[in-house]
Amino acid sequence: MFLDLHTHSIASDDSRATVEQYVRWAGVLRKKGNTIDGFVLTEHRQFNHDIDYSALSAENQILILKGAELDTDCGHFLVYGVTEEITSRIDFSDVNMDAEKLVDICDHMGAIAIPAHPGRSGIGFAEYLADGRTGFDSVKIVEGLNGSNRPGEGERAQDLIKEKGYKATGGSDAHIVSAIGTCMTSFNEDIRDEVDLVEKLRKGTFKPVRLEETIE
Repeated sequence: MFLDLHTHSIASDDSRATVEQYVRWAGVLRKKGNTIDGFVLTEHRQFNHDIDYSALSAENQILILKGAELDTDCGHFLVYGVTEEITSRIDFSDVNMDAEKLVDICDHMGAIAIPAHPGRSGIGFAEYLADGRTGFDSVKIVEGLNGSNRPGEGERAQDLIKEKGYKATGGSDAHIVSAIGTCMTSFNEDIRDEVDLVEKLRKGTFKPVRLEETIE
């Protein structure tokens, strides 16, 4: 199953794509022979419990899940499995939240927090570790492929993954329609919802892929 684990719609202040446009573009990719089974909306610094994409998902036979991308004192983190209890414990709008606290809360509340684009200049997890930040013993996964990486950032992410033995995910980091699916995560098993996604991530049976690797 191929899922894009990192996308942004117009709910994020720097994106120009609607969810419906992403769905239509996924249909275009499928007609070209690519496989894209779903995507996760990881809006910046927010999570809306009231939005339900199940009807749109069923109508177009594509899985649409929700997560978040949060700003922390150790870079950006992608959070999957967000619950109302988690949003009551964490201020998602805090641009300098304690990353270790975020990871710990997620670990104990059925979610998972994964460093996004870890090789990125200024906001990448690798920079903070290189500067001497310690902890994060429970972090076993980082985003290994990011479709919006600048030159050198993907290489720094791969160096970190090799050094630490991390598992790697893939996501497009799409902010425009045509970017969705450029990088994805291939899971060995089907995923039905956010709870299932967290379970499969913790199980570790996945790998990052690029769009061209999904041709049927």
